[in-house]
Amino acid sequence: MLSQIVRPLVNTQVRLLANSHTTQTTLVETIARWLGYIGVEAQVTKLCPESDRIHVALRVGKPDSCDDGDWCRILNNLRSPDPQENNRVTSSHNFHESHQLQIARLLAYLIQVSDPHQEITWPEIEHQLVALNLDDSMLSGIKSALKVPQSPDLLKRVDPDIAAVTFPIAVKIAWFDQEINSHENHALSALLTAMK
Repeated sequence: MLSQIVRPLVNTQVRLLANSHTTQTTLVETIARWLGYIGVEAQVTKLCPESDRIHVALRVGKPDSCDDGDWCRILNNLRSPDPQENNRVTSSHNFHESHQLQIARLLAYLIQVSDPHQEITWPEIEHQLVALNLDDSMLSGIKSALKVPQSPDLLKRVDPDIAAVTFPIAVKIAWFDQEINSHENHALSALLTAMK
């Protein structure tokens, strides 16, 4: 659903950039505008082509929907050392075991509804999940949860902290096939709602 809305806009913007005589200015304005749609005030501080990529540096302000306390904690966390081993999504997220299980079940549900008519093959899914930097404990939990059909009732009354940890991973899982269907869209919307 989301891809059906966004993709035509992206295609239009790509054509606009390709035919623009002021490509850099247009791209800077486009990036700021698109981030503005989600309530983030952004300023592009660097924009330059590098090989087959475009390097973009941004300065962003506090999103409209973010309260001052959360924003201060985000800034403080970014100023703190961030050891590489803490970048993995692990079972030690200060969550109770039942919460870890809920995250695994929510992610399993996203995998199951991505193509309800296709049988899930664990080696293929595992390869994709490992690329998301999930640790062995989380992978094991998802593998176990995939053995039974997960219910959409999981999306009711999700704890905001669990939703916040699950949402970014859920988006990546939903995007494995480059499309977001109605079931995935519903799940992602429910997680977003739970975070508010």
